[in-house]
Amino acid sequence: MRTPPNERLTSDIVDTADSPASGSERRCVLSGSPIARDEAIRLAISPTGEVLPDPQAKAPGRGAWIAPDRVALETAIAEGHLKRALMRAFKGGPEGIPLSYSDDLPQAIEAALKRSLADRLGLELRGGNIVLGSAKIEEHARTGRIALLLHASDASEDGRKKLDQAWRVGTDNEGSGARGTVLPLDRDALSVALGRENVVHLGVSGSHRSPKSAAGRVGQAVTRLCRFMASKAGGSDPPD
Repeated sequence: MRTPPNERLTSDIVDTADSPASGSERRCVLSGSPIARDEAIRLAISPTGEVLPDPQAKAPGRGAWIAPDRVALETAIAEGHLKRALMRAFKGGPEGIPLSYSDDLPQAIEAALKRSLADRLGLELRGGNIVLGSAKIEEHARTGRIALLLHASDASEDGRKKLDQAWRVGTDNEGSGARGTVLPLDRDALSVALGRENVVHLGVSGSHRSPKSAAGRVGQAVTRLCRFMASKAGGSDPPD
């Protein structure tokens, strides 16, 4: 896409979604605050002018970035701030088509982030980076082979505590109170995502502090979803 003369692309807008990332931060079009690119949520425009979530940041054309905060987004929709911010970011709709978005945009984003996480888990399972089954997870966790520990939203407290303890032992965090992350996905959703029956807990290998590792990739998807939903009742804390 050519940039019109004297128009500068700012950090909250990119030329195309598949162009190389310029820096690790984007600017939220609602608050104006910088946010890590891996945590930000990209919005893109469909050919009909509808603003839609683009969690993989792969849709062509201009994109606008928002912080993963559902309540802030709902407030911006109710007060009309989102429409003004998007009009500035997208310079209107494509080729004169009016810009539009649904009042259900927050729900659409939540659903897209859940699909993105489910897809990532499926990819990592096929890559051999996911450990399933409580007994196997406990064994791997105690020997330091689990970098990221995740629980279904409907996992029992006793089951979580047992695996959390094993994970603390394996990561030399005994006495820290560190816990695995309770996902905003129940066992049915995890089972569908992974193509297995009754997935209640799962462990991910690799360093969760390295974005190039399996745990880093899964951790990014988990963090973005959990932060988007954190202000809702029952929202989960993202991984540290």
